[in-house]
Amino acid sequence: MKWVLRILGIIFALVFIALLVLRVPDTDPAEMRAKYARAPSQFIDLSDGTRVHVRDEGPLNGDGDAPAIVLLHGSNADLYTWDAWADDLKSDYRVIRFDQIGHGLTGPALDDVYSHTAFGDDLDEIADRLGLDQFVLAGNSMGGWIAAHYAVRHENRLAGLVLVDAAGAPIEEKDGGGNLAFTLAQIPLLNSVLATLTPRSLAETSLRQTVSNEAIVTDEMVDRYWELARYPGNRAATLKRFTSEPVWLEATQMAQIDVPVLVIWGEEDSLIPFEAAGWFMDHLPNAQLVSYPAIGHLPHEEAAEASLRDLRDWLDSAFQEQTAP
Repeated sequence: MKWVLRILGIIFALVFIALLVLRVPDTDPAEMRAKYARAPSQFIDLSDGTRVHVRDEGPLNGDGDAPAIVLLHGSNADLYTWDAWADDLKSDYRVIRFDQIGHGLTGPALDDVYSHTAFGDDLDEIADRLGLDQFVLAGNSMGGWIAAHYAVRHENRLAGLVLVDAAGAPIEEKDGGGNLAFTLAQIPLLNSVLATLTPRSLAETSLRQTVSNEAIVTDEMVDRYWELARYPGNRAATLKRFTSEPVWLEATQMAQIDVPVLVIWGEEDSLIPFEAAGWFMDHLPNAQLVSYPAIGHLPHEEAAEASLRDLRDWLDSAFQEQTAP
């Protein structure tokens, strides 16, 4: 019995030493803000004390000015995932994007709540602060799940809805969807260890497994994901989200959304299968689908030119429908 205890003691000691040696610390907030919050970035203070990293570009949305589109990033991403869309759209639209709670330079929720209602309440307050009466709301992955729930609660505020490989459809899929980081984040105990270690290689592997067009995965992109994932509080927020029970969208909820909807999907998405696009199309009463072969979970980055072309065509008709007498 004593030798068993000794062996266990040695193992625990080795694990403890390994954690100390291999531990990857949080990034420095001031350094991250200097690197990722250059103009036109700004920070908006919400009523609960949260400081949200926001980018608001393009013509102001006032009387006679350009319509607005708000972009919600996916899980473990940040507002920079929308660079290609924002750079193109800001000539004609007011383009607003922000790091959601638990992500990027915004950091963790002060109350440790990451429900779709909490995300939606933040969105609503940001829209109020920026003077948005009505806007198109677009979301990728987790952002699409948030956007769909928001549309159910606040349809009168939306001119249209864009779901880009959106989460939330009750479609059976493998845990983590073939993405190493997402899979490990759902394994008890191991996820806590990885929240301390978080090697850069994990960020790169995760990104490459997320897309089909791996040409978009640059060193700069990997560094950004890795550094912002380690922004203080973000790793704990990720664990909280991944260990919470999922809240699936319901067909009856989708049937309530009567605004124009554009469903965009990468046909080779390994995280959320293409069948999920079909579920949305079956239950949304005013939806249009565009999909791209040989494209994965991030069509707004993997197929930026094609997705922008389809988005612009749809936006023209969506805003015309809203302004028609």
